[in-house]
Amino acid sequence: MTACAIEPSAESGNDGAPRPGCDITAEGAYAARLARRGDSWYPERWTLDGPEPYAVPLPGNQPEEPGTEVQPMADGRVLVHRVAAGRHLFSLLYPTGPGTGELPLGAVECPPDTTGVRLLPPVPGGERAYALAVGPRATVLWQVAGAAFGPERLAEIPGRCSGGVWLDGGGRILALDRETGGRVKAVAVDLERDGEVSPLLQIAPDSDDRILLADPDSGLVLIRSDAPSPGRERLGWGVLGSALPVRFPECLHLPDCVVTPFAIQPGQALTPERCAVALRVDGPFGSWVGVWRPAERRVRHLPAPEGWLAGAGLWTPDGELRLLCSTPQLPCGVARLTPRGAGEAAPRGVGEAAPGGVGGAASDGIGEAASDGSGEGPGDGTREGPGGRPGGGAQGDGSKEEDEAAPRPPRPVPLQQAPLGRRVTK
Repeated sequence: MTACAIEPSAESGNDGAPRPGCDITAEGAYAARLARRGDSWYPERWTLDGPEPYAVPLPGNQPEEPGTEVQPMADGRVLVHRVAAGRHLFSLLYPTGPGTGELPLGAVECPPDTTGVRLLPPVPGGERAYALAVGPRATVLWQVAGAAFGPERLAEIPGRCSGGVWLDGGGRILALDRETGGRVKAVAVDLERDGEVSPLLQIAPDSDDRILLADPDSGLVLIRSDAPSPGRERLGWGVLGSALPVRFPECLHLPDCVVTPFAIQPGQALTPERCAVALRVDGPFGSWVGVWRPAERRVRHLPAPEGWLAGAGLWTPDGELRLLCSTPQLPCGVARLTPRGAGEAAPRGVGEAAPGGVGGAASDGIGEAASDGSGEGPGDGTREGPGGRPGGGAQGDGSKEEDEAAPRPPRPVPLQQAPLGRRVTK
């Protein structure tokens, strides 16, 4: 996030970043949001992997509260998190002909000093779901869907945790932003080792360093830190396992705006610097879309499609950005944009939108950041880990036979060897 004079809205997350208009499964097949009809709120599931997107309303026996959390699962059901009489209730909703079926999963009861319980982002695979219960001195990690006998307490993590980013494609390694001693540092939590916690990101001892987004294919991570500008947070990027320090491109520093990355192009296993990153930009006059690649020296600013559920979207491996939109005329739609990549010639002000998309064609290059300062060129920031994968960390303990029988995901190498004297701001 850049330095900004705008106060976070009531829809901001606990780290100050705006919340997306809805959640999308890691594989992009389903989405879910809390929709509104008149004064009544109800969960709504979107199906995205068919010829045309369509929405299915899932109203319960009574309207939902505005703060109810919803999350899509890989099988098409929708997880709902409600609060009643101090208890946190979890259920799975699914369509049953004209009505809505509901499978109660159980409740989580927290101590009175718990400051909040919230769902973590959808897990790769979509068969499980997790939540954080934050207390004044520790955070409890719960598995709230996919467990054998209702919600299961997995681990207690010292400190107040926020954020939540999955670092691998199997839903095993979770990055959290942990506050201890008045500072925030990102840590990695291994769910298959009883919630074992290890350092992940520390740029300077007195800086606040958060993980915002990660791509398991390439190892590219987007971070937010005040290390390069004490007292003012800036966006940066790095690669898990790289020997190079985190970079803070000047083109990502947009005064008077809140910049939030929300999607990374997958499938770029050997070229993290060429992954396209979608940005939500919130300024004094509204919200729009930014597209940036570490190998480029600019952000491409695109007008948001009509009815965009701000912050909701995903990339396809071939570089198509899909943004979820809802208007009175088309309540369930997807705008399909194909921003041009680095080195591709395009007339200034020209963009592309695939046929059938929602909203007008997004103009490529409108309001482009003119200042130089980007990530490095092709090849920079990439280091192959075990098995030729960039960003691979040290393997876990175990014999060679055990590794061949049941390979473990690479442990992330801490991004903490980045002294300020070597920081890159271009």
